[in-house]
Amino acid sequence: MKAVRFHLHPTTPEQRKLVHIAEALRHGAIVLYPTDTGFALGCQLGDRDAIERLRLIRRLPHGKPLTFLCASLKHIADFAYVTTNAYRILRRLVPGPYTFILPATKAVPHYAQDLRRRTAGIRVPNHTVSLALLETLGTPIISISALSEEESLAPEELIERMSTQVDLIVEAEPYDFVGPSTVIDMTQEPFRIVRRGAGLDYALEVLPDDVELA
Repeated sequence: MKAVRFHLHPTTPEQRKLVHIAEALRHGAIVLYPTDTGFALGCQLGDRDAIERLRLIRRLPHGKPLTFLCASLKHIADFAYVTTNAYRILRRLVPGPYTFILPATKAVPHYAQDLRRRTAGIRVPNHTVSLALLETLGTPIISISALSEEESLAPEELIERMSTQVDLIVEAEPYDFVGPSTVIDMTQEPFRIVRRGAGLDYALEVLPDDVELA
């Protein structure tokens, strides 16, 4: 069965459609949806079966951590321990194309975190549609990029590939993707940039001078 496709307005997404998508997520659906950095696959936090399906679609090994997409800093504090110094930086970089590696709280299911380090990757996207979906759902969306860093597909090609693997597809043209996120490890100081991606120059302006670069 092919996925149900929803076309949303890119600046004023229709609330009726958002409610339908959110309700499907609450019942175990997997969604392909746009963010500022590219298309992502997502499911509801805490739905173990959906997370396992997501891993199978992307052929991810067990134990590989996933990312929490949150609507605001308020939600970040629910799922990660954030120091005062880290919070000051988060306030300047959120929302944006940044993934923050932070110590996970007990609210993070063990099957969605890095079990070796007890950390979680958390992001607040700078994207109207994905933020609206997060606000409507009311909880973070467990996500992974729909494509690996080595792959490159046009949006329509990706949508066609995923149309039989996911339950829902969210479309909101135009797609002004900025590329993979910059990943910042904030589990200890000095902080460390472990992947150089979108928004790197601004991140370097905001982060302390002793930040380490991978």
